[in-house]
Amino acid sequence: MQLGILTAPFAETPLDDVADWAASVGFEALEIACWPRSSGATRRYAGTSHIDVASLGASQARDIVASLQARKLAISALAYYPNPLHPDLAYRQAAIEHLKSVVNAASLMGLPVVNTFVGGDAAQTIEANWKEAEKVWPEIIAFARDKGVTLAFENCPMLFSASEWPSGHNIAYSPMIWRRIFEAWGSDVGMNYDPSHLVWQMIDGARFIREFGARMLHVHAKDLLIDRDGLYERGIMSAGIGWQIPRMPGLGEVNWTVFFSELYRAGYDGPVIIEHEDRQFEGSDDKVKRGFLLARDVLRPLVK
Repeated sequence: MQLGILTAPFAETPLDDVADWAASVGFEALEIACWPRSSGATRRYAGTSHIDVASLGASQARDIVASLQARKLAISALAYYPNPLHPDLAYRQAAIEHLKSVVNAASLMGLPVVNTFVGGDAAQTIEANWKEAEKVWPEIIAFARDKGVTLAFENCPMLFSASEWPSGHNIAYSPMIWRRIFEAWGSDVGMNYDPSHLVWQMIDGARFIREFGARMLHVHAKDLLIDRDGLYERGIMSAGIGWQIPRMPGLGEVNWTVFFSELYRAGYDGPVIIEHEDRQFEGSDDKVKRGFLLARDVLRPLVK
């Protein structure tokens, strides 16, 4: 296994500088954020563009890989997490076209995995969203396959605020949907597994790895704390809003010993990438780095 970080929290820091720091503190891999180069509001921890994939050429792609290899850093995947099933068709098309640019960049860089979301329309049911996914995704998956790239979907419901209620912006969060994904698209797609998203859903994380571990191409390390007072006030019908709190590994409710035990049993030997969304460790680069280092020290004994 390789322990690394997702570069998204370092939005204003050039990739080379992120890489220098990551290598200096013992990380072994980067998942590189590749949102479009644009201005304007973005959702939290999204919008970072450490590679301008829209203008990336073959020579520049090779240079990026070589630069990180010189620092003894692997690239676990390129990352772009939009909503390809968004009800606004103009937004949807722009997201899909940029996702294809990320796939093309990964191909130029010789990378086998791009991490993304299936997406979803929060106003529609799971069944309606799945029917739409069956229309939208086969062409994108075929595009990636032809480039030698596998899309790894993250198991995040994207349900954190009122604007994403009641169904969330990503339907690939439950075993029921994941079985459909693999039945429909087989080995042409994989999973980017994040254990934090199962905690508040009361889905057994160990059982989830036992069922889907063989399909995991990439793993995120992020924790989650349940605010019991918030849960008391809002109840489970709020779908986690107001009581699910993303934390750095070791500060929440994920049992990391069980997590790694099940990954090893499933034969997973790929990257474990720390995803930083902890509000207690943000506001400055120093705070963000402190959060990553805390997570490093919690996870390092288990990553071999």
